[in-house]
Amino acid sequence: MPGCSIRAIWILNNLDNVVYSRRFPVVERRWRLACKSEDNSLEEGKFQYSVLSLLPSDGEIAAAFIERKQREGSVRGYGLRVGLSLKGSDSWVDDPITRHIISLHINKEEEAENYLVWPVILHIKGLYRILILPFLEPRYVKMYERLSQRPDCGSSSGTVENGVPSENLSSNLLDLPCITGAFMVAHALGDVMTGDFLEPEVVVNPSPSVGGLLDSLTGSIGISSISARAKPVAAPVAAATMAGNAVVGAVTSDAPKSSSRPIDKDALRTFISSSMPFGTPLDLNFSNISAIKANGFSASDVPPSDLKQPAWKPYLYRGKQRILFTIHETVYAAMYDRDEIPDTISVSGQINCRAELEGLPDISFPLTGLNTARIEVLSFHPCAQVPEQGVDKQSLMFSPPLGNFLLLRYQAFCGLGPPIKGFYQLSMVSEDEGAFLFKLKLMEGYRSPLTMEFCTVTMPFPRRRVVSFDGNPSIGTVTTTEHSIEWKIITSGRGVAGKSIEATFPGTIRFASRPAQTLSSISKSIQGSVFDEDSDVEVESSTNMVNMEEFLMEKMNKDLPAVDLEEPFCWEAYNYAKVSFKILGGTLSGMSIDPKSVNIYPSVKAPVEFFAQASSGDYILWNTLGKCPHAASPKV
Repeated sequence: MPGCSIRAIWILNNLDNVVYSRRFPVVERRWRLACKSEDNSLEEGKFQYSVLSLLPSDGEIAAAFIERKQREGSVRGYGLRVGLSLKGSDSWVDDPITRHIISLHINKEEEAENYLVWPVILHIKGLYRILILPFLEPRYVKMYERLSQRPDCGSSSGTVENGVPSENLSSNLLDLPCITGAFMVAHALGDVMTGDFLEPEVVVNPSPSVGGLLDSLTGSIGISSISARAKPVAAPVAAATMAGNAVVGAVTSDAPKSSSRPIDKDALRTFISSSMPFGTPLDLNFSNISAIKANGFSASDVPPSDLKQPAWKPYLYRGKQRILFTIHETVYAAMYDRDEIPDTISVSGQINCRAELEGLPDISFPLTGLNTARIEVLSFHPCAQVPEQGVDKQSLMFSPPLGNFLLLRYQAFCGLGPPIKGFYQLSMVSEDEGAFLFKLKLMEGYRSPLTMEFCTVTMPFPRRRVVSFDGNPSIGTVTTTEHSIEWKIITSGRGVAGKSIEATFPGTIRFASRPAQTLSSISKSIQGSVFDEDSDVEVESSTNMVNMEEFLMEKMNKDLPAVDLEEPFCWEAYNYAKVSFKILGGTLSGMSIDPKSVNIYPSVKAPVEFFAQASSGDYILWNTLGKCPHAASPKV
């Protein structure tokens, strides 16, 4: 991970106490030298804060973190400037990236001096807050302080002022490898702490022979074939089922998870010492680190003298050779069926790979479908090189690690159109009874070999108890729970391929009655405490929570009645239906791999298998007759 060095790591619990910290003296020496060099070229009097040449203590970090939560409370935690934002604060910069890259103000009373510690990567995992301080030259810290004092929040990205590129926080940070690397470190540490080790899923088509089928099944869950295995790899601490899991962490949520698992400090120390000696991240793969610790190295397992063995492949594979590729796509959609609000649909995908090849070969192949997929974002595994780019071709070359790994992530448009489109209507007949109607089209314009394996539509009613419903769908079956209705249009094992389906479902639903309550006051209290910029209820009454998601989760998890009598179904007066599905046989973006175009150097005969599937993420049908949230398009 070139260009990335870590100065310090702090882990805080939910009581804002530092439970683990680690400093890297080698990187700190570089930082002190950089500070001395920078002091000669900067006039400190122009700045409100001084650059701290020495790392603060654990107590100072904890105090500064608590002070920041009070300073950035309520909607300011989103990095948005509001009426109560102060100059020098993260929210004054008015950039959402400050939700994840924060600043800490260290007040040393004995020196009568205020110090700025920035950029600090904040990652929330379970009950813990992970703070990573990467090495970044002091001039960037001064750049951030200038932005936090400017009334205009900095100029827009890409503009030039008086011949000098403008200062814009996001555009500057996202181009720095140390920021990306620090995020990778934070996520890896979070997985180690919670035991959340998930290998990317690699699905293969079973071979006709018994041995091939067994190898395919074991290979799909990250185990080499029985007859020929590589060096043993330590099993993950916490097993997890990957079936049906598409994109793992393309957008990692900061929402806290309930976990009381204590930190295994010995495992954490071992991982940090092995994965980032002297503060430079080399290999953040926990399976590799565990395997090296458990098995060591043998004198016979030595790579050829003319080749350099990469850090991500500590052991060489021996056995039957093959390459497996799997493309997983997750489809996100918001369907409104309104003239004034356009429907939105996007695809987030990843290419997983398992290369069971002897030695240290290089693999290359062209990605097809880049033009039709309209790729917006591409990110690669560190083992990959991208030497050639074109309108509809991007040549990719990589030296594969051992086992399953994520080769490529991307975001794209849905080239084939929505797999499920139509509308959902729900209206109140009375306070305790509603009438609904679905009219949907499935797989319109989709052709074989694309197959919809299953499709389910769920109507959630988290604040009302379902007593009964009446209605007959044109296809599928219906089941009810206490707080939802589930319509199974296509059940697993009865997939549909090569044709479109029209499905309708009219009906009525009845809820349990509830005592009359004055809801307007409840609505005002909730909205006031969360969205009013002049109220900082969060600071006093929400147990020192970091961001607004935690506050919302606490409010929603309480037994609150509905907000508005006109639509008493979902929290915040919204009601919707959620669609779940899986499509096999191809991708929705158009991204693909031709197995015949895969080249291996040095040349070797190894079969190449390819599998693709798409599944639903948040695929929402908003009630056409109700309220719905949406982002307004900017006027050009």
